[in-house]
Amino acid sequence: MLFRFVERKWWYFLLSALLIVPGVFFLAIGGLKPGIEFKGGSLLDVTFSERPSDSDLSAFFGTLGHPEATVQGVAGGRVEVRTTEMLPEELGKTEQALKDRYGADTRVDSSVVSPSFSAELIQNAIKSIALASLLIVLLIAWAFRNFGWGAFRYGIAAIVALLHDAAVVLGIFAILGYFLKVEVDSLFVTAVLTIIGFSVHDTIVVFDRIRENLRLNPGEALNPVINFSIMQTLARSVITSLTVVLTLLALFLFGGFSVRNFALALLIGIISGTYSSIFNASQIVSLWQEVEDRIRHRALSPAT
Repeated sequence: MLFRFVERKWWYFLLSALLIVPGVFFLAIGGLKPGIEFKGGSLLDVTFSERPSDSDLSAFFGTLGHPEATVQGVAGGRVEVRTTEMLPEELGKTEQALKDRYGADTRVDSSVVSPSFSAELIQNAIKSIALASLLIVLLIAWAFRNFGWGAFRYGIAAIVALLHDAAVVLGIFAILGYFLKVEVDSLFVTAVLTIIGFSVHDTIVVFDRIRENLRLNPGEALNPVINFSIMQTLARSVITSLTVVLTLLALFLFGGFSVRNFALALLIGIISGTYSSIFNASQIVSLWQEVEDRIRHRALSPAT
C-alpha cells in the first residue's frame, strides 16, 4: 500500500507551524538566555560540604554586589554561579567571603569570559551556518544538475527543512529559557550545527531516491515518485534516527550536568530533522512544482 505523503502536505506544514510559531514568539520577547560564553562574565564552580539553598546563595551574592547572579545546582554539593565579570581582586574577596560564610572547606574554581570573546563566538557561529547552507545548496544542485535550473529547488528545499529544525530547537530553548531560565552556550551552537548536518544528510537520502526513480521512470508525474521514494527510505530513516535518539536519551538522563542541555538540543533536533526530511522537504519540492505548473498553465491558456 502506497501512503499518500504529498497529498497531505498542508497538514504537515500546519504541524510545523504549531511547533515553530510559539518558539518564534518567545524568541522575539527575549526568551533565549545567552550563557556566559556569549554575554561575558564570571563562572564560579563552588563545592560545599553542606550545600546551602539556591535562594540563600543568591541572596548572599546580592550582598556582595551581584544581585544578577544565577545559581544552578550541578551534583552533590557542587553549584555553578554565573555573574557579571569580576576582576581577579574581586574574585579573591568573593572566594574568601564564601569560605567565611559556608566553611573553610568550601572550594571555588572560577573562570572569566570577556565580552569580546563572546561577540567573536556569535559571529563565527553565524558565518559557519551561512557557509554550510550555501555549500549544501550548491552540492545538491550539482547532484541534480540533469534537471537544469530545477535542480536548485532541491537545494533550497533542503535549506528550508534545516532552518525548520533549527527554528524548532531555538524556539523550544527560548521557551525553556523564559520559564526555566535555561541558558544556551557554545555546546548549544555545536548541537545546532550537528542537527543541520544530520537533517541535510537524511534529506539527501530521500532526494537521491527521488532522483533515481525519476531517472528510471522518465515522464512519470513527480508526486507519485515522491510518495514511492519516501516509502522506500522511510524504514531506514526512522531506524537510523531511533538508534541516535536512544543514545541521546541515555546521555540526557544519565550524563553529567554540563552536557545535559547539549543532549537535549540534539534530541529535539534529531526528531525534528527526521520529521522534516520525510514530511517537509519533499513536500516543498512538490509544492514548488505545482506552483510552476499552475503558472505555466495560465501562461499557455488563451486570454479570455
